[in-house]
Amino acid sequence: MKKPITSVEMKDIIAETGFSHGVIYRYYSELDEVLQDLVIRINRSNRIDERLMEILDRYKIGEWKRTVKEVCGLLASYLEETEIDILKLSIYSDVLAMNDPKRVMRIASRLDKDDRSPLLILEMMMRKFLERVVHEEKLHPIRSTDEILQFMIVTFHGIQTGYVLSNCYQTEHITERYKPAPMFDCLADSVIYMMGG
Repeated sequence: MKKPITSVEMKDIIAETGFSHGVIYRYYSELDEVLQDLVIRINRSNRIDERLMEILDRYKIGEWKRTVKEVCGLLASYLEETEIDILKLSIYSDVLAMNDPKRVMRIASRLDKDDRSPLLILEMMMRKFLERVVHEEKLHPIRSTDEILQFMIVTFHGIQTGYVLSNCYQTEHITERYKPAPMFDCLADSVIYMMGG
């Protein structure tokens, strides 16, 4: 948390932990192994799949709009429940992915299915749900399922960034401006509109 993840080196890990070179290298041969364990720890402690599945399993024909609202409400709760430092680290990870996508893909390829990002799980589960809704409700979405999901993920990242900024940098024009609940409610309305509702 003291510097962007893109500039962290093994010597920083060694200095921060107070352990010797030998002790650190007994457990980790490179920085990416440390980052992999960090990602696993964060993703395991910030799961949304069970709560998401619960919401999606309650869906009944004719109630899909309410389900979309509940899913977006879950995303708002997820942001508010997750420590700001973890959210900040997530943003730093996005920067790392932009600067060194091959490195991030190497780290991601080492993760088990259960250690994936909550957003990847959301995307996978929502894809099935949206496709089911379109079929069962005989909807005519104005955008494809892929475009709607991309919009949801990009909007999530934007809300997360604004939320982190408003909590980390208490400046007049940002403070209290990014409240997850109304922003995710707006996302829900947008998804409902794009689905043809």
